[in-house]
Amino acid sequence: MKQRPLGRQGLTVSELGLGCMGMSEFYGRADERESLATIQRAIELGITFIDTADLYGAGANEELVGKAIRSHRERVVLATKFGNVRRAGDPSYRKIDGSPAYVRQACEASLKRLGVDHIDLYFQHRVDPGTPIEETAGAMAELVKAGKVRYLGLSEAAPATIRRAHAVAPISALQTEYSLFSRDVESEILPTLRALGIGFVAYSPLGRGFLSGRFKSLDDLDADDFRRSSPRFQGANFAKNLELVDHLEALARRKGVTTGQLALAWLLAQGGDIVPIPGTKRRAYVEENAAAVEVAMTADELARIDELTPRGSVAGERYAPAAMAAVNR
Repeated sequence: MKQRPLGRQGLTVSELGLGCMGMSEFYGRADERESLATIQRAIELGITFIDTADLYGAGANEELVGKAIRSHRERVVLATKFGNVRRAGDPSYRKIDGSPAYVRQACEASLKRLGVDHIDLYFQHRVDPGTPIEETAGAMAELVKAGKVRYLGLSEAAPATIRRAHAVAPISALQTEYSLFSRDVESEILPTLRALGIGFVAYSPLGRGFLSGRFKSLDDLDADDFRRSSPRFQGANFAKNLELVDHLEALARRKGVTTGQLALAWLLAQGGDIVPIPGTKRRAYVEENAAAVEVAMTADELARIDELTPRGSVAGERYAPAAMAAVNR
């Protein structure tokens, strides 16, 4: 698989990554054996940019990823995140902490769970409104000086916040949702990143699975799948968004690819500084996603997709109100 640069700091990653969140939480029943096999199959296919976070499974996902990459560490660009604090025994507890002391504490805990001596790309998962971003970025820069982290990233940060952080410590990448269902980053965030020389990691590039074409009703989701409470999967929103997917499915059929491959190929065509990290917990889907890097998009096809899914065409917010309040800060 080809490589892409993430920012101008020297970090290079596979042009497609793997998001591991759903392997431990949020997307129904976990299957450790299949998840481990999925990560290892991704690496075999050249997908060596692996993304996790201390939030996922309250640390369990980092332990899983660490176990999966142990014999492949030299080939893997390992990304994890800090800042979303959970409390043992209370699954509903959430707090955002970007204080310097917590940055150091979180990094040590992640290194231990992952079983590594350094993290390749360390993201602040959400911006802490109670801590100046300069303080958080300064603490992250100290981790680089100590050799515990190689490159730095932000997630769901607003343009002004990105500029302030980058002035303190070089930021290599921003991670934010970007797909045919979430195109709001195109107006301000992407131009800001390109002006500063910061790469873009696109999470949920398949619209949390909606763009895979596999979901036709809520009954297709497990009872404990968090997407059941997502605005885009609710009532009239679901019906409207399904119509958009139906149009994309027709285009994909004519091209001889899956709808998910079409969505990933479109995203890859938006710029060489964009790296999608589709999440999956099954080998079959990681193989399908990997094949998307070979799908060439014509100018006419890209224009047609833009007509079908312009900004604002998707019904419903990305998250419920409480979670939306923590993005673009």
